[in-house]
Amino acid sequence: MKKTPLKTFASAAVSLLCGCLFTAAAFADTALPTWSGSIKSLNLYGEAAPADLLPGYQLSSNRARLNMDWQLDESWRFAASLDHQYLWSDPSGAFPLASDGYNRHLDMDKIWQHGDHGASRLQIDRLTLHWRTGKVDTTLGRQAVGFGRIVIYSPLDVIAPFAPDAIDTDIRGGIDALHSILNYGLDGQLGAVVVWGEESRHDSFLATWSDNRAGLDILMISGRLRGHHMFGAGLAGSLGTLGLKAEFSVHKNRDGDETAGVQHDVFTLAAIETWYRFDSGISLIAQYLYNGPGVNDPKDYPKVLASPPLQEGLTHLLGQHYLIAAPGYELHPLATLQGLLLYNLADDSALVRPTLDLSLADNLSLQLFWTWNIGREPQRVASPPFIEPRSEFGLRGDSGGLFLKWFF
Repeated sequence: MKKTPLKTFASAAVSLLCGCLFTAAAFADTALPTWSGSIKSLNLYGEAAPADLLPGYQLSSNRARLNMDWQLDESWRFAASLDHQYLWSDPSGAFPLASDGYNRHLDMDKIWQHGDHGASRLQIDRLTLHWRTGKVDTTLGRQAVGFGRIVIYSPLDVIAPFAPDAIDTDIRGGIDALHSILNYGLDGQLGAVVVWGEESRHDSFLATWSDNRAGLDILMISGRLRGHHMFGAGLAGSLGTLGLKAEFSVHKNRDGDETAGVQHDVFTLAAIETWYRFDSGISLIAQYLYNGPGVNDPKDYPKVLASPPLQEGLTHLLGQHYLIAAPGYELHPLATLQGLLLYNLADDSALVRPTLDLSLADNLSLQLFWTWNIGREPQRVASPPFIEPRSEFGLRGDSGGLFLKWFF
């Protein structure tokens, strides 16, 4: 869709500057803004995928972020974040800079190409005005919105969820939204979220409810998500020292959205997650996930990749039944060993990733990791597409790298 001049990065930057000048004049006697930020460098080495699906690669993603938070008075707060990413990859063009047109309406980013291997993007990732009136909190602008209690992969986190194997999950990407919450009682919240996508058919209108009754967290979400109807609910509590969480969401596809992908007229995402800390100091998060948009036959994985739930980021997995585990152990106050296991129960493939987190100094950390992808490799066939998957994680090559983070 062609952008109008009002949606350009320059226009957004001018609007931001004018907003700052206006608020500075209107609230001249308030406290000064507070500043924070981060610098991150994620460096990956990947082996070639089976059947020449993807050659071996090297990737370096380097990001600098500056945040401003300005508490104007007791009721009003203004916040903004500027994010710059430089991405280098070999082979060139193998990993383009990601965009999120499904949850963003305004074009507030600018991309530059640096030769064959490098590209950079400057974006406004936060630009919000928040105000509180009595028991109502309202936030307008580019902001982060998440829902659900499950840690690894939440069926209720439906707007812009992280992939279950994502490495950089410290900061959730901003979306263009109006988010209003009515607080009642000690823990009760009634909320409404409007999200504007690049096209009107991707707009979302959702209502949320959360409360705590007798030590049990109750959550519900319902409405239209990018043009289709959905409903979800969840519970979170504990049995002694064992933490328990359960969530599900049911989705009905848009009318007339018959694309090339596998089409479930109604599909469900559901999960049960437990958390326990052993006397030895080992902690374990374990989860069963039912991924309704997926399939059990690996031959249909290419169709799943083309389906709306995958394209819109509602899910990131191809199968239907998974066991997921995330153990952790503190080797030393400055060193923590963690891991991630994604096991596809239908095709017996798995992703295994051990990580070592090192605290190098105040607000400076280094993560070392390696990912093994285990599963039957795809086979060549005589008819298009000439490659037939036989397992999900058998489609990938192993990879590893380091992730350096500094917050200030």
